[in-house]
Formats: sequence, structure tokens, C-alpha cells
Amino acid sequence: MAKKQSSVFECQHCGAQSTKWSGKCVNCGSWDSLIEIKQKDLEIIRKADSILNLENQAISIKKVEIDIVDKFSSLESELDIVLGGGIVPGGLYLIGGSPGVGKSTLLLKTSINLSKNKNVLYVSGEESAAQIRLRAERLGKIEENLYLLNSIDLESIEQNLRSKKYQICVIDSIQTMFSSAISSAPGSVSQVRECTFLLLRLAKELQISIFIIGHITKEGSIAGPRILEHMVDCVLYFEGDPSREIRILRSFKNRFGATNEIGIFEMGQKGLISAKDASKMFFSQKDSMSGSAISVILEGSRPIVLEIQALVSESSFPRRSATGFELNRLNMLLALLERKLEFPFGRYDVFINVVGGMKINETAVDLALVAAIISSYKNRPLNSKSAFIGEVSLVGDIREVSNIDLRLKELESYGFTNVIIPKKPKNRYGLKIFEVLDVTKILQWM
Repeated sequence: MAKKQSSVFECQHCGAQSTKWSGKCVNCGSWDSLIEIKQKDLEIIRKADSILNLENQAISIKKVEIDIVDKFSSLESELDIVLGGGIVPGGLYLIGGSPGVGKSTLLLKTSINLSKNKNVLYVSGEESAAQIRLRAERLGKIEENLYLLNSIDLESIEQNLRSKKYQICVIDSIQTMFSSAISSAPGSVSQVRECTFLLLRLAKELQISIFIIGHITKEGSIAGPRILEHMVDCVLYFEGDPSREIRILRSFKNRFGATNEIGIFEMGQKGLISAKDASKMFFSQKDSMSGSAISVILEGSRPIVLEIQALVSESSFPRRSATGFELNRLNMLLALLERKLEFPFGRYDVFINVVGGMKINETAVDLALVAAIISSYKNRPLNSKSAFIGEVSLVGDIREVSNIDLRLKELESYGFTNVIIPKKPKNRYGLKIFEVLDVTKILQWM
């Protein structure tokens, strides 16, 4: 008769489990990361893992009643955009980001705003209540309806949530929370999973919107098991250099809205505030300079005008560097320019920067990048009132991009007069449109 398994060893970095202890995790390669989980803890974990797989009687889809989701505003316009129109009662939201990027600042400021007409509980396992109040007073006028709780005990948090009718709860952070049902230390994979399971149950049962702050690993993902992201309703990531003013909030999962929207914030004396004029943060309307080109990208339904900067310099040991742009695509475009235009970039350093810290995930800026590189190489400035929109293919032709009308309308609103694109649209929005079908024709603009 087989011996009943009494415990397993679980990696605290990736969540992989093994029946035997080893010094190195066979899944992620982390050293000294396996800890023992007892049988009683295993039963609790299995219960948490199965919450999304409850057995129900199947019914016809035509008999399913549609629930109308009532959302309320977070009173931060950019946050509402990312959330899909506002906060959903009973929703469980996870916000991740690097230390110092502004996760706690944003949620504390949102809590202050919402406490004007709602009861808000702010739970901190990292700061004392006095520290939070000092920070809150810097962010805005504090209200009686904002309650602070300095605790890491999840059972105590549950008791507080049940004792008073709260509409909003903020957990700062999930890695500091501790449940007595699990014997492992706070921040471990099993603790994070059990705590999230309990918060999910409370959010749905009490119809409280709960925001969870999560630390990220050195790889850039939220620390803890992957089931953490599966259990929550919405996963948001904060991006941005803490030394800069601009912060970008991206949605990677959203059961209540689109996942391709972004929110743009700027850090000021009163904390993070919604950017009133987002596009102006990513370009400057100055005199023409060599190595600078303007383009328009789409983030969800929002067009953003941005500036691409290039520096080409002769060097004995050529280097390639790109900030905000994919390095592999840069190398491809440089190879194309060497082949089609016979530029000797093999003897030059090429550095690319996207102004404002934006990370580009689409190919609509290819033409602007090529224009900036050639402009820097020839040391010839481009017209500051001109913009370049188009995808450059491996064979050297310029291809159309989606939603060109939205991009042109945004350019017109900022006073641009010329646009270089592969095909003229029906609506020109008062702009002069110039067609460029091949990358070799870009030289006429230098």
C-alpha cells in the first residue's frame, strides 16, 4: 500500500512543487527556495486552487440572465480609463510595479477622494497609521470616512471588513499579509495564494471593491504564484522611472473592460495626478533639429503623439542601444537601410530614445525611426511640423497602419501641417498628405 503523502516542498519564486527537497528548483533554477508545506496546508491550498472550478449544472446560454455591472468613478480620470469606465462593486484588483513608482501613492490619493462619500478601509502592513496620515495630508484633504488599519493578520482584516459597511478596501501589500491557516511565512507562495483566496471571497460576498498592491520580481512580474493573476478580476502594472515625473498604468487583464488601455499620470507635489494633456509629455514643439522625428501611436483607443530621437556616431566598436523601442527591430531596420540605401552603419554607433519613457509595441513608428536615423546620419534636421506614420517591411516598402484617421486628427489638434504616410486617406483634416511607398523615397525629406 502506497504511503500517504504528508507534505510537499514548494519553490517560493515560481510555485513549483516537489516531493523531495533539493537545493535548486528544477523549474526556475532558484537556489535554496524550496520550503516544506504540511498536509493540512495542502488541503487549504487545493481548496483555493479549485475556487474557479466549482461544479455547477450546465444550462443553455439563452437562459443565462445578463447582469448589469454598475460602475462608479474613482475620481481619477486616467484610472477610470484603464479600469474600463470605473470601479465595479465586488471587483478584486491587483496593481503591480517596481518600488517607488507610485502604487501606494495612487491608491491612497484615490482612497482620499472616494472617502468623501464612501467608507474606505486602507490596510497597511508596511507603514504605521501615523506615517500614512502624514502622507495623506500631503496628498489632499482627509475625510472621516477614510479608515486606517495597520495589520498583517488576514483574520483581523476580515473582522474589520464585516464590522462596518465598507465600499472600498486597499491592501498594501499582499506580500506582507499572513493567514493563520497556513504555517509558512508572509510573502511565501502558499500565503499569497491563501490570502488572495480569502480576499476574493470577501469581495464577492460583501460586494467590496478590493485593491491589492503586489511587489514585482527582478524579471518584472508580480511576485507569487501565477494563480494570483488568474483569481483577480483586473491586473494593472505601473511603469516608469521613479526619477521621472511621468508614470504609465497599463491593464494586462480586465474582466470589466478592454485590456489595451493605458493611464498616464505625472508625479507632482500632491502625488500622482491624471495627466490633463498626455501627448505633450512625449514630444516638444521646438525648432527643427537633426535626429528627431514625430509619429503617432495608438494605446487602446487613445492616439499619442511622440518624438523619436536618434544619434548616429562613427565608432571603432559599433554599438546599438534602444530605449522604449525593440532592439531586434532596430537591428532589422538598420540592416534594411544598409542594403537599400548603402549606408555604412556597420561603422557607426546607433542610439534610439523614445521621449517620455513610453514603450512602443506597434510598428507604426518604423517610418519615423528611419527618418530620425537618416537625419542624424546626414546631420540634416527634419521639419518640426512634419510627422511620419508607416510600417517598414523587410523588402523596403512602406505599409499602411490601422486607424489612420484617429492619428491624423490628433496631429491636427497639435498644429502639425505635414504628414508622410504610405497612402492618402479620404479625410485629410486640413493636413498636407505626402505619399511614400518605398523606404528609398524617404531621402527626399532629408
